[in-house]
Amino acid sequence: MKTGLPLYAKILIWFFLNLLLLVLAFWIGIRAQFYSGLDTLLSARAGERMQVVGDLAGSELRDAPVSEWDRVLARISAAYKVQLFLLDGAGKVLAGGSVSLPAAVLKRMGAVAPAVATRPRGRGGPPWATAGTTATEGVGMGMGMGMGMGGGAGLGREFKFFIRTDSPTRYWAGVRLPAVAAGHPEWRPITLVAVSDSMSGGGLFFDVGSWLAVAGAVVVLSSLFWLPLVRGITRATSLMTNATGQMAEGHLETRVELRRNDELGRLAQSINRMAGRLETYVSGQRQFLGATAHELCSPLARMQVALGILEQRAAPEDRERLMDLREDVDSMSRMVHELLSFSKASFGTAAVQLQSIPLLSAVERTVQREVPPVTPVQIRIPENLAVMAEPDLLQRALGNILRNAVRYAGSAGPVIITAEKSAGGVSLCIADCGPGVPEEALPLLFDPFYRVESSRSRDTGGAGLGLTIVKTCVEACGGSVSCRNRKPTGFEVLVRLAVI
Repeated sequence: MKTGLPLYAKILIWFFLNLLLLVLAFWIGIRAQFYSGLDTLLSARAGERMQVVGDLAGSELRDAPVSEWDRVLARISAAYKVQLFLLDGAGKVLAGGSVSLPAAVLKRMGAVAPAVATRPRGRGGPPWATAGTTATEGVGMGMGMGMGMGGGAGLGREFKFFIRTDSPTRYWAGVRLPAVAAGHPEWRPITLVAVSDSMSGGGLFFDVGSWLAVAGAVVVLSSLFWLPLVRGITRATSLMTNATGQMAEGHLETRVELRRNDELGRLAQSINRMAGRLETYVSGQRQFLGATAHELCSPLARMQVALGILEQRAAPEDRERLMDLREDVDSMSRMVHELLSFSKASFGTAAVQLQSIPLLSAVERTVQREVPPVTPVQIRIPENLAVMAEPDLLQRALGNILRNAVRYAGSAGPVIITAEKSAGGVSLCIADCGPGVPEEALPLLFDPFYRVESSRSRDTGGAGLGLTIVKTCVEACGGSVSCRNRKPTGFEVLVRLAVI
């Protein structure tokens, strides 16, 4: 047999592949919002949102006098649920209220001490280079001039940052703005800073919805990824469970139709080999029982004839002993008859020809033959109800059920026989009013040679093959049989047969 990967290896490989899929999805999500990490969050989608806020603020601030800047920033802050501040290159707050900037924020803005050397205006330097302007600011402002007053491309779309500070925990985002007020060149470069106590920043910093979408996509992809493996395992276990259940019911010809090269495939092959061995063993056992019973028929018949002759010629004082011997021989004869019936029912299933049988007439004939007149019987079967069965097998099954009912509960009340159409067939119920059987014995009643010893000894019972013969005959007719105790007292056998 071709050796495949072990099942645990398949599961491990599938696990690591799924883990790789999750890492890939997470990396894509990180790239979508963070690009290269948390510090550069605003370089991606969140950065675009911050840039929109910067463009909006820059536009409104350019159109408003400096005295109105606090009001403009307060309105925009309320709209975006963050605190907005406008700072110059040295970290001085120009609008938005008072705030204590952490050193990390100042460092990220490039706000340092004023440079020693400066370029006065009119000597080749840029028009914004005045005394007190730092070299770092000069570089930033030189880049900022590329945007002009229009707030288009340039530095404003490149200089962005996002950092987290502790004690207390806050999240800071900044974007460089173009010059927003004429006559104040010392305010260049100008940075719009947003601060929030939460990482989401009211949705401005961190887009929770997109992450939920990524998580949902990961769950769906993982489910689809694991589905083939899980479906294959569950299908294999389901097939083996159904097959072993059929074998437990006595259908040893059942096989597991499964083609796999792993542990489940080898288990299925082992189950098939076990079923084949059991089928061979049980078939040989039944053949042996049938052959033995057949061979015992002739000597038992001769013994009964001899006993009959002895009873006629024996003295009166010896006839009691002959009667005991007669009972033993008759008991052996009944047991052999049951063995023959069991053997015929077991080996005749392959050649059974089913035909439509009127159920009421079949039951009435069996009742006349098996039930004595002193035992009341109530038959409640519709006249036009017919079932698919083999006549001899059906008569044998009904006869055994009725004999048991009369033997163990005939004096307790009537035997009630009912039938009705059910889903896909006919349900025939034969119930008595006797004491029933122990609940723990119900699953074993159809096993060969099983007898409920506490209530049914050899003095009152047979060899324990009656219900086994019933089960074999009914299943040969394509039906099923079960039994249960009635409430408050009684016992019933339920036979299900197919209809035309």
